[in-house]
Amino acid sequence: MNQQLKQDLYSYPQILEAVKQNAETFLQNLEEWPTASTPPQLPPADLPNTSTGALAALGEFQQRFGSSMVASTGPRYWGFVTGGTTPAALAGDWLTSLYDQNTQSASQTGDVSASIEFEAIQLLRQLLNLPAHFFGGFVTGATMSNFTCLAVARQWYGQKLGVDIAEAGVFALKDLKILAAQPHSCVYKDLAMLGLGRSSLHKVKLLPDNREAMDVADLEAQLIALNGEPCIVCASGGTVNTVDFDDMQAIATLKAKYNFWWHIDAAFGGFAACSPRYAHLLKGWEQADSIAIDLHKWLNVPYDSAVVLIQEKHLNLQLNTFQNANAAYLGDPKANFNYLNFLPENSRRMRALPAWMSLMAYGKEGYQNIVERNIACAQWLGSLIADSEYFQLLAPVRLNCVCFTLKNQPQEKIGAFLSKLIERGVVYMTPTVYLGQAAIRAALVNWQTTETDVEIAWGEMNAVLAEVLK
Repeated sequence: MNQQLKQDLYSYPQILEAVKQNAETFLQNLEEWPTASTPPQLPPADLPNTSTGALAALGEFQQRFGSSMVASTGPRYWGFVTGGTTPAALAGDWLTSLYDQNTQSASQTGDVSASIEFEAIQLLRQLLNLPAHFFGGFVTGATMSNFTCLAVARQWYGQKLGVDIAEAGVFALKDLKILAAQPHSCVYKDLAMLGLGRSSLHKVKLLPDNREAMDVADLEAQLIALNGEPCIVCASGGTVNTVDFDDMQAIATLKAKYNFWWHIDAAFGGFAACSPRYAHLLKGWEQADSIAIDLHKWLNVPYDSAVVLIQEKHLNLQLNTFQNANAAYLGDPKANFNYLNFLPENSRRMRALPAWMSLMAYGKEGYQNIVERNIACAQWLGSLIADSEYFQLLAPVRLNCVCFTLKNQPQEKIGAFLSKLIERGVVYMTPTVYLGQAAIRAALVNWQTTETDVEIAWGEMNAVLAEVLK
């Protein structure tokens, strides 16, 4: 064994203590830690010729990059719908790396991590009030969750035509249509990766009066025009700019009449279901064929973590889509369940453990509090903007995102404002475009965010605005 590796083997206590101290320093200063930084202009390091050990590498990281890490897990990082990491989820993530399991089978000889994944899915279904007929598994994020669901939907479509798409390929497809009103950009990416093409998505009209939700009457008209041909309907369980929801009950009614696979992208809006105040926004979603949920958003577990929820009646379609068909050593995939035959990845870290830890630690009460507190803070920020002389609220605050702009200012001023706000490092927001207008979006999903953070952010916004307009 290499001498330095051998030394590190016996130095685990010192190595872990050094990492713990770095973690404590970061967490203790998280509220003051900048939400943005300029990457250091450093020449790339060369691979060492000799071994220096873990502590030396840790010191090198701290010297070169440590101070440039941003507080994306902090209470005022409101960009990209980025959640934080609860204490229990952090503990689970450290254990995930410690045990380093490749989560696969729950029935064959091996580890218990697949059983943990089954339990985590059950806990999540209970949090979101979803029935047990949804089979679930963990993937990296909403992009892969939507990809997985749409891959099974593609297989369903082929079955309707009498074609095994997983076997014959997408060349056997006819004119598949995906109907959606305001899909996230990752859906277009998924359609490209699935070989269906971005142009297979046909837009459904939006409701009037500043809505991002689909006009169900137009959806039905497009379904009627298909004359019984199958299609895929991709609904939004919370749009990205204003968290608008498609009418799930109305779509469920249409599903009883027309021939379509119903997929819901509920990456973060799905967590509204854990609050009695907002669960009505998703009423009827339990009748969907598939649902995508992103856990490193509102569940507040570390990247990368999302789940796929597909009705168990489609398990054979899911198996046909993802099975390792030529791996005899894996046994009969129907007789011996293994996650690698039901999800895209053959190598899977134990992503379920941080979620399991956090769900067990905080339960329904804890997550309801996080969701309702974030929404209340977003609504308060929205009211401050609406009452302001200089800011303009572009849409009602329907859940946890605030979409706004500067009142009567050109696009360059809006860009300058946001750049300056980000540069100061106290609060982070992201640019967007809403109804053709340059805009700014604040997404509040962090478990630590309180009214105090809204006060601080509002003060920053006004201070930066004064600089930009002077």
